Amino acid sequence: MRCLPCGDVGLLVELDDLPQVLALHAALEQAPPPGVIDLVPAARTLLLQLDPAQTAVDAVAEQVRSVSVRPGAAPVAGRVELPVVYDGSDLAEVAELTGLSTEEVVAAHTGQEWTVAFCGFSPGFGYLVGEDERLHVPRRSTPRTRVPAGAVGLAGEFGGVYPRESPGGWQLIGRTDATLWDVDRDPPALLVPGTQVRFVRQDAS
Repeated sequence: MRCLPCGDVGLLVELDDLPQVLALHAALEQAPPPGVIDLVPAARTLLLQLDPAQTAVDAVAEQVRSVSVRPGAAPVAGRVELPVVYDGSDLAEVAELTGLSTEEVVAAHTGQEWTVAFCGFSPGFGYLVGEDERLHVPRRSTPRTRVPAGAVGLAGEFGGVYPRESPGGWQLIGRTDATLWDVDRDPPALLVPGTQVRFVRQDAS
């Protein structure tokens, strides 16, 4: 790992891949170094927000380097079930890309537990990872200018749900009525890093 200071209030840890980020995140969630007040994971990095009154960047970097991480570990921040109507406009294309039938795509999507690895792109957008590599598909060659809120999609190794209407290039396979972002909720995001997610098939009303 590579530890880089971010002023006197942050430490950016660069890692080789997402599994290493998840493992280190899990370890630090269990036993955070003194003075660490927040952890912000991304695809290849983990940002530690520090309280400079309690610690120093160099001291935390030394502690992080000594952390023993367990391969395959991931933080757990609760469990969520999301009802999904699988009528996405890219469902047939995803089936073609994966060599599965549309029913097999749905079965693969609902048949595994997903983990929110990190958040980004827009408030409440969680990047989810699962174990079934058959659902790894490329982004659309031409992004859409408008993707509706609640759209459920796939892109690369990730799954996700659009919390609000926005442009986007993910392959859309379904939709949910769940509220992903609510400023009156604590926390506002339904899907935070470490959340375990199950997608549950729902018939269209």
